[in-house]
Amino acid sequence: MGLLKGSFSFSRFHVEGQLPQSFLNFVNSRIKACSYQSSFKSTEEKTMGWVSLTDILDSDFKNASYALGDYLIFSLRVDRKLIPSKLMKIKIMEEERRQLAESGRGRLNKQMASAVKDKIKLDLLKKIDPVPSFYDVCWAVGSNTLYFSSFSDSVAQDFADLFKKTFSLTLKRFSPHEHPLMAKNPDFAENTSLIGREFLTWLWYKAEERNGRIKVSGNEEVELHFLKRIALEAGEGEYSQGVVCHGLHAELKEGKEAIRQGKKVKEAGIKLIDEHNEWEFTFKADSFDMQSLKLPVPAWQETPEDLAGGLLERIYLIENAIGIMDRLFESFLQIRLSPQWKEKETKLLNKWLEQIR
Repeated sequence: MGLLKGSFSFSRFHVEGQLPQSFLNFVNSRIKACSYQSSFKSTEEKTMGWVSLTDILDSDFKNASYALGDYLIFSLRVDRKLIPSKLMKIKIMEEERRQLAESGRGRLNKQMASAVKDKIKLDLLKKIDPVPSFYDVCWAVGSNTLYFSSFSDSVAQDFADLFKKTFSLTLKRFSPHEHPLMAKNPDFAENTSLIGREFLTWLWYKAEERNGRIKVSGNEEVELHFLKRIALEAGEGEYSQGVVCHGLHAELKEGKEAIRQGKKVKEAGIKLIDEHNEWEFTFKADSFDMQSLKLPVPAWQETPEDLAGGLLERIYLIENAIGIMDRLFESFLQIRLSPQWKEKETKLLNKWLEQIR
């Protein structure tokens, strides 16, 4: 459970819709109405529902509260029955041969073959135990933001569907293209489908410009280093061409050569330092998802009696890292949307690339 301990991987969502009055009473009734139910029809492939974050067997939320200050914390439990493809294939072949032997036919028609497939699938589903998966949910109610511990599109869709069914609110996955500065410049937005990759490429250059020191906003500065792994790509979809570089502190000539050839940074390992706090994570440029976020070691040790305090501290540190990356992105956009981009910034970036020839 990454929200409770260890590293945390998550995608970010905006919560859209009007919160009802007596919100906590509403949540209390709705989350229990859509909580996980242990009854599982023998032929169902998937079932899901909410459970407690701190006790995954508590689907009634009797032993643990989901309300934590300005946050709601809980887990999505998804149980799936997964039929191995080779087992399915063998069982279908056995049944087809049995029916052919009984009927004396040379082959089964399309309708009969489809019926055999459905029969075998139902038979196997009755015999297979479901495999549970758990996904952490942290809903920052005040900012209409939600953090969800999965990158999978299919899991995210199941999550969004159940969330809407439960709370009558819509989830929209975070996208760097929807930043307010982008919305104010629609002509610019139309020509920057890969704005997140532009940002991460620029950030690599800025990280080396002053030995890691980067101005965030005003007088605020942080220290940021690229490290371990950098993935670059040109184009999108089936026409994309990529390269992955490995190294320490981004001394990666291959990666910088790839930038000169038109590729941009798609994801990268980052070390972020702000005063006494230090984070490490992999940052994904297209979605701003964070993978394997390692949090700073707290100055104090939590006790079993103060689990809530420890969890609030972890959420604070998670949002701190997100906030810094968001402010860096806004700083980038202000430059990218100004004449300074062509007059100064691209020249400096090109000079940086030339230094490693």
